[in-house]
Amino acid sequence: MSDITSAEPPFLVAALYKFAPFEQPESIRAELLAAGEAMNVKGTLLLAREGINGTIAGSDEGIAKVLKHIRSLPGCEELEVKFSQASTMPFNRMKVRLKREIVTMGEPDIDPVGSVGTYVDPQDWNALIDDPDTLVIDTRNDYEVAIGTFAGAVDPETQSFGQFPQWFRDRSEELRKKPRVAMFCTGGIRCEKATAFLKQEGVEEVYHLKGGILSYLEQVPAEESRWEGECFVFDERVSVAHGLAEGSYTLCRACRRPLGPDEVASADFVEGVSCPLCIGEKTEEQRARYSERQKQAALAKSRGERHVGRKLASKGTGTDG
Repeated sequence: MSDITSAEPPFLVAALYKFAPFEQPESIRAELLAAGEAMNVKGTLLLAREGINGTIAGSDEGIAKVLKHIRSLPGCEELEVKFSQASTMPFNRMKVRLKREIVTMGEPDIDPVGSVGTYVDPQDWNALIDDPDTLVIDTRNDYEVAIGTFAGAVDPETQSFGQFPQWFRDRSEELRKKPRVAMFCTGGIRCEKATAFLKQEGVEEVYHLKGGILSYLEQVPAEESRWEGECFVFDERVSVAHGLAEGSYTLCRACRRPLGPDEVASADFVEGVSCPLCIGEKTEEQRARYSERQKQAALAKSRGERHVGRKLASKGTGTDG
Protein backbone atom coordinates (compact mmCIF):
# COMPACT_ATOMS: atom_id res chain seq x y z
CA MET A 1 0.00 0.00 0.00
CA SER A 2 1.25 3.46 -0.73
CA ASP A 3 -0.70 4.89 2.17
CA ILE A 4 -2.64 3.79 5.23
CA THR A 5 -6.26 2.98 4.45
CA SER A 6 -9.22 1.99 6.55
CA ALA A 7 -8.58 -1.54 7.73
CA GLU A 8 -11.13 -4.32 7.64
CA PRO A 9 -10.25 -6.73 9.35
CA PRO A 10 -9.56 -4.40 12.27
CA PHE A 11 -5.78 -4.64 12.74
CA LEU A 12 -3.27 -2.93 10.50
CA VAL A 13 0.14 -4.65 10.36
CA ALA A 14 3.24 -2.65 9.41
CA ALA A 15 6.50 -4.42 8.53
CA LEU A 16 9.27 -1.82 8.45
CA TYR A 17 12.99 -1.27 8.30
CA LYS A 18 15.55 1.40 7.61
CA PHE A 19 19.34 1.38 7.62
CA ALA A 20 20.17 4.65 9.33
CA PRO A 21 23.01 5.99 11.52
CA PHE A 22 21.90 5.73 15.16
CA GLU A 23 24.92 6.78 17.18
CA GLN A 24 23.19 5.93 20.47
CA PRO A 25 20.23 3.62 19.80
CA GLU A 26 19.70 3.14 23.53
CA SER A 27 18.82 6.84 23.82
CA ILE A 28 15.75 6.48 21.57
CA ARG A 29 14.47 3.15 22.90
CA ALA A 30 12.34 4.45 25.81
CA GLU A 31 10.45 7.07 23.78
CA LEU A 32 9.79 4.61 20.97
CA LEU A 33 8.43 2.03 23.40
CA ALA A 34 6.26 4.66 25.07
CA ALA A 35 4.90 5.79 21.69
CA GLY A 36 3.77 2.27 20.90
CA GLU A 37 2.27 1.56 24.30
CA ALA A 38 0.41 4.89 24.35
CA MET A 39 -1.41 3.92 21.13
CA ASN A 40 -1.94 0.25 22.10
CA VAL A 41 0.36 -0.79 19.26
CA LYS A 42 2.05 -4.16 19.72
CA GLY A 43 4.92 -5.99 18.06
CA THR A 44 8.71 -6.06 18.06
CA LEU A 45 11.14 -3.35 16.94
CA LEU A 46 14.90 -3.87 16.83
CA LEU A 47 17.30 -0.96 17.24
CA ALA A 48 21.01 -1.01 16.42
CA ARG A 49 23.68 1.46 15.39
CA GLU A 50 22.83 0.55 11.78
CA GLY A 51 19.09 1.34 12.00
CA ILE A 52 15.65 -0.08 12.82
CA ASN A 53 13.71 -3.19 11.84
CA GLY A 54 10.48 -4.81 12.97
CA THR A 55 6.77 -5.50 12.63
CA ILE A 56 3.99 -3.82 14.60
CA ALA A 57 0.20 -3.99 14.59
CA GLY A 58 -2.65 -1.87 15.85
CA SER A 59 -5.35 0.54 14.76
CA ASP A 60 -4.86 2.76 11.71
CA GLU A 61 -4.43 5.78 13.97
CA GLY A 62 -2.03 4.00 16.30
CA ILE A 63 0.20 2.74 13.49
CA ALA A 64 0.19 6.18 11.85
CA LYS A 65 1.39 7.87 15.04
CA VAL A 66 4.13 5.33 15.71
CA LEU A 67 5.37 5.59 12.12
CA LYS A 68 5.38 9.38 12.42
CA HIS A 69 7.58 9.04 15.49
CA ILE A 70 9.97 6.67 13.71
CA ARG A 71 10.19 8.94 10.66
CA SER A 72 11.30 11.76 12.95
CA LEU A 73 14.42 9.77 13.89
CA PRO A 74 17.73 10.58 12.13
CA GLY A 75 17.84 9.14 8.61
CA CYS A 76 14.37 7.56 8.82
CA GLU A 77 12.39 10.04 6.73
CA GLU A 78 12.14 7.48 3.89
CA LEU A 79 11.28 4.52 6.11
CA GLU A 80 10.38 1.33 4.19
CA VAL A 81 6.93 0.07 5.28
CA LYS A 82 4.76 -2.79 3.99
CA PHE A 83 1.15 -2.80 5.17
CA SER A 84 -1.20 -5.76 5.53
CA GLN A 85 -4.18 -6.68 7.68
CA ALA A 86 -4.94 -9.21 10.40
CA SER A 87 -8.27 -10.42 11.78
CA THR A 88 -6.84 -10.69 15.30
CA MET A 89 -3.98 -8.91 17.06
CA PRO A 90 -0.89 -10.87 15.96
CA PHE A 91 1.34 -9.83 18.89
CA ASN A 92 1.15 -10.07 22.67
CA ARG A 93 2.86 -6.83 23.66
CA MET A 94 5.11 -4.00 22.49
CA LYS A 95 8.86 -4.68 22.61
CA VAL A 96 11.81 -2.52 21.56
CA ARG A 97 15.11 -4.40 21.70
CA LEU A 98 18.69 -3.23 21.34
CA LYS A 99 20.81 -5.41 19.04
CA ARG A 100 24.24 -5.43 17.37
CA GLU A 101 22.56 -5.71 13.95
CA ILE A 102 18.95 -5.17 12.89
CA VAL A 103 19.28 -8.32 10.80
CA THR A 104 22.10 -10.59 11.87
CA MET A 105 24.60 -11.55 9.18
CA GLY A 106 27.89 -11.32 11.04
CA GLU A 107 29.81 -9.47 8.31
CA PRO A 108 30.91 -6.19 9.96
CA ASP A 109 32.69 -4.75 6.92
CA ILE A 110 29.78 -4.62 4.48
CA ASP A 111 27.93 -1.36 3.78
CA PRO A 112 24.16 -1.88 3.36
CA VAL A 113 23.68 1.85 2.72
CA GLY A 114 26.43 2.85 0.31
CA SER A 115 27.03 -0.39 -1.60
CA VAL A 116 23.96 -2.47 -2.38
CA GLY A 117 22.43 -4.12 -5.41
CA THR A 118 20.02 -2.61 -7.91
CA TYR A 119 16.38 -2.46 -6.81
CA VAL A 120 13.83 -4.10 -9.10
CA ASP A 121 10.17 -3.10 -8.81
CA PRO A 122 7.68 -5.97 -8.36
CA GLN A 123 6.19 -5.22 -11.79
CA ASP A 124 9.58 -5.80 -13.44
CA TRP A 125 10.64 -8.82 -11.38
CA ASN A 126 9.12 -11.51 -13.65
CA ALA A 127 11.11 -10.38 -16.66
CA LEU A 128 14.35 -10.47 -14.66
CA ILE A 129 13.91 -13.93 -13.16
CA ASP A 130 12.55 -15.39 -16.42
CA ASP A 131 15.85 -14.54 -18.11
CA PRO A 132 17.95 -17.75 -18.28
CA ASP A 133 21.09 -15.68 -17.63
CA THR A 134 19.80 -14.71 -14.17
CA LEU A 135 20.64 -16.75 -11.09
CA VAL A 136 17.76 -16.36 -8.61
CA ILE A 137 18.58 -16.90 -4.92
CA ASP A 138 16.13 -17.09 -2.02
CA THR A 139 18.00 -15.55 0.93
CA ARG A 140 15.53 -16.79 3.55
CA ASN A 141 15.83 -19.78 5.87
CA ASP A 142 14.83 -23.37 5.16
CA TYR A 143 11.54 -23.32 7.11
CA GLU A 144 10.45 -20.21 5.20
CA VAL A 145 11.37 -21.56 1.77
CA ALA A 146 9.55 -24.82 2.54
CA ILE A 147 6.09 -23.21 2.29
CA GLY A 148 6.68 -21.00 -0.75
CA THR A 149 9.24 -19.48 -3.10
CA PHE A 150 9.68 -18.23 -6.66
CA ALA A 151 9.75 -20.92 -9.33
CA GLY A 152 13.34 -21.92 -10.12
CA ALA A 153 14.95 -20.09 -7.19
CA VAL A 154 18.00 -21.56 -5.49
CA ASP A 155 17.39 -22.59 -1.88
CA PRO A 156 20.54 -22.19 0.28
CA GLU A 157 18.96 -24.48 2.92
CA THR A 158 20.23 -22.22 5.71
CA GLN A 159 18.85 -22.31 9.23
CA SER A 160 19.85 -18.72 9.94
CA PHE A 161 20.80 -15.70 7.85
CA GLY A 162 24.25 -15.74 9.42
CA GLN A 163 24.98 -18.93 7.46
CA PHE A 164 24.41 -17.23 4.10
CA PRO A 165 27.93 -15.77 3.60
CA GLN A 166 29.63 -19.15 4.11
CA TRP A 167 27.06 -20.87 1.89
CA PHE A 168 27.91 -18.45 -0.91
CA ARG A 169 31.67 -18.70 -0.41
CA ASP A 170 31.54 -22.51 -0.46
CA ARG A 171 29.81 -22.43 -3.87
CA SER A 172 31.24 -19.19 -5.25
CA GLU A 173 32.67 -20.64 -8.45
CA GLU A 174 29.46 -22.44 -9.34
CA LEU A 175 27.22 -19.49 -8.43
CA ARG A 176 29.24 -17.08 -10.58
CA LYS A 177 28.60 -18.97 -13.82
CA LYS A 178 25.65 -16.74 -14.73
CA PRO A 179 26.25 -13.04 -15.45
CA ARG A 180 23.72 -11.66 -12.99
CA VAL A 181 22.25 -12.54 -9.60
CA ALA A 182 18.73 -11.66 -8.39
CA MET A 183 17.87 -12.14 -4.71
CA PHE A 184 14.74 -11.79 -2.64
CA CYS A 185 13.51 -12.06 0.95
CA THR A 186 10.30 -11.38 2.87
CA GLY A 187 10.34 -7.61 3.20
CA GLY A 188 13.63 -6.54 1.63
CA ILE A 189 15.95 -6.06 4.59
CA ARG A 190 17.95 -9.27 4.30
CA CYS A 191 18.58 -8.53 0.65
CA GLU A 192 20.05 -5.14 1.52
CA LYS A 193 22.81 -6.98 3.33
CA ALA A 194 22.98 -9.95 0.98
CA THR A 195 23.51 -7.77 -2.09
CA ALA A 196 26.07 -5.64 -0.23
CA PHE A 197 27.86 -8.87 0.70
CA LEU A 198 27.92 -10.16 -2.89
CA LYS A 199 29.28 -6.86 -4.15
CA GLN A 200 32.00 -7.05 -1.51
CA GLU A 201 32.79 -10.54 -2.82
CA GLY A 202 33.26 -9.11 -6.32
CA VAL A 203 29.91 -9.90 -7.95
CA GLU A 204 29.20 -6.89 -10.15
CA GLU A 205 25.64 -7.38 -11.43
CA VAL A 206 23.40 -7.91 -8.41
CA TYR A 207 19.66 -7.18 -8.16
CA HIS A 208 17.07 -7.48 -5.42
CA LEU A 209 13.28 -7.33 -5.23
CA LYS A 210 12.19 -3.93 -3.93
CA GLY A 211 9.89 -4.32 -0.95
CA GLY A 212 10.46 -8.06 -0.94
CA ILE A 213 7.95 -10.85 -1.40
CA LEU A 214 5.28 -8.90 0.49
CA SER A 215 5.29 -6.11 -2.08
CA TYR A 216 5.26 -8.62 -4.93
CA LEU A 217 2.27 -10.52 -3.53
CA GLU A 218 0.46 -7.24 -2.96
CA GLN A 219 1.10 -5.69 -6.38
CA VAL A 220 1.37 -8.53 -8.91
CA PRO A 221 -1.89 -10.26 -9.92
CA ALA A 222 -2.05 -13.96 -9.05
CA GLU A 223 -2.55 -14.91 -12.69
CA GLU A 224 0.77 -13.25 -13.60
CA SER A 225 2.67 -14.43 -10.56
CA ARG A 226 5.80 -16.60 -10.51
CA TRP A 227 5.33 -17.18 -6.78
CA GLU A 228 4.46 -20.71 -5.70
CA GLY A 229 2.90 -21.38 -2.28
CA GLU A 230 2.56 -18.94 0.61
CA CYS A 231 4.93 -16.54 2.35
CA PHE A 232 5.99 -17.10 5.96
CA VAL A 233 5.61 -14.02 8.17
CA PHE A 234 6.98 -13.45 11.66
CA ASP A 235 3.72 -13.06 13.56
CA GLU A 236 0.65 -15.02 14.55
CA ARG A 237 -0.73 -15.04 11.01
CA VAL A 238 2.13 -17.46 10.15
CA SER A 239 1.73 -17.00 6.38
CA VAL A 240 0.14 -14.77 3.75
CA ALA A 241 -0.93 -15.45 0.18
CA HIS A 242 -1.51 -13.29 -2.90
CA GLY A 243 -3.09 -9.96 -2.05
CA LEU A 244 -1.56 -10.42 1.43
CA ALA A 245 -4.60 -12.43 2.48
CA GLU A 246 -4.03 -14.49 5.61
CA GLY A 247 -2.64 -17.88 4.65
CA SER A 248 -3.50 -21.48 5.48
CA TYR A 249 -0.53 -22.36 7.69
CA THR A 250 -0.43 -22.73 11.44
CA LEU A 251 2.55 -23.03 13.75
CA CYS A 252 3.96 -25.92 15.73
CA ARG A 253 4.62 -24.43 19.16
CA ALA A 254 7.13 -27.18 19.91
CA CYS A 255 9.54 -26.82 16.96
CA ARG A 256 8.37 -23.44 15.67
CA ARG A 257 7.92 -24.60 12.08
CA PRO A 258 4.97 -23.69 9.82
CA LEU A 259 2.50 -26.52 9.24
CA GLY A 260 0.13 -27.03 6.32
CA PRO A 261 -3.34 -28.62 6.56
CA ASP A 262 -2.01 -32.16 5.89
CA GLU A 263 0.55 -31.88 8.69
CA VAL A 264 -2.06 -30.56 11.11
CA ALA A 265 -4.27 -33.55 10.20
CA SER A 266 -1.46 -35.99 11.06
CA ALA A 267 -1.71 -38.21 14.14
CA ASP A 268 1.69 -36.81 15.15
CA PHE A 269 0.24 -33.32 15.53
CA VAL A 270 -0.76 -32.46 19.08
CA GLU A 271 -1.41 -28.75 19.45
CA GLY A 272 1.41 -27.08 21.32
CA VAL A 273 3.22 -30.39 21.88
CA SER A 274 4.37 -32.06 18.65
CA CYS A 275 4.03 -32.29 14.87
CA PRO A 276 5.19 -34.65 12.09
CA LEU A 277 8.33 -32.54 11.61
CA CYS A 278 9.54 -32.72 15.21
CA ILE A 279 7.99 -35.90 16.63
CA GLY A 280 11.38 -37.63 16.49
CA GLU A 281 13.40 -34.63 17.66
CA LYS A 282 11.94 -33.94 21.08
CA THR A 283 12.26 -35.93 24.30
CA GLU A 284 9.36 -37.13 26.45
CA GLU A 285 10.42 -34.59 29.06
CA GLN A 286 10.24 -31.76 26.54
CA ARG A 287 6.83 -32.87 25.30
CA ALA A 288 5.54 -33.02 28.88
CA ARG A 289 6.72 -29.44 29.40
CA TYR A 290 5.08 -28.34 26.17
CA SER A 291 1.86 -30.08 27.19
CA GLU A 292 1.75 -28.16 30.46
CA ARG A 293 2.40 -24.91 28.62
CA GLN A 294 -0.45 -25.71 26.22
CA LYS A 295 -2.80 -26.33 29.16
CA GLN A 296 -1.94 -22.92 30.59
CA ALA A 297 -2.57 -21.32 27.17
CA ALA A 298 -5.97 -23.06 26.95
CA LEU A 299 -6.91 -21.86 30.45
CA ALA A 300 -5.93 -18.30 29.57
CA LYS A 301 -8.01 -18.48 26.39
CA SER A 302 -11.04 -19.77 28.32
CA ARG A 303 -10.75 -16.70 30.55
CA GLY A 304 -10.56 -14.42 27.55
CA GLU A 305 -6.89 -13.64 28.18
CA ARG A 306 -3.77 -13.94 26.04
CA HIS A 307 -1.15 -16.35 27.33
CA VAL A 308 1.94 -14.11 27.11
CA GLY A 309 4.31 -17.00 27.72
CA ARG A 310 3.12 -18.63 24.51
CA LYS A 311 5.64 -16.83 22.37
CA LEU A 312 5.62 -16.38 18.64
CA ALA A 313 6.82 -19.49 16.92
CA SER A 314 9.21 -17.91 14.49
CA LYS A 315 12.79 -19.14 14.63
CA GLY A 316 14.09 -15.64 14.19
CA THR A 317 13.61 -12.45 16.14
CA GLY A 318 9.88 -12.13 15.66
CA THR A 319 10.49 -9.60 12.90
CA ASP A 320 9.87 -9.67 9.23
CA GLY A 321 12.88 -9.89 7.00
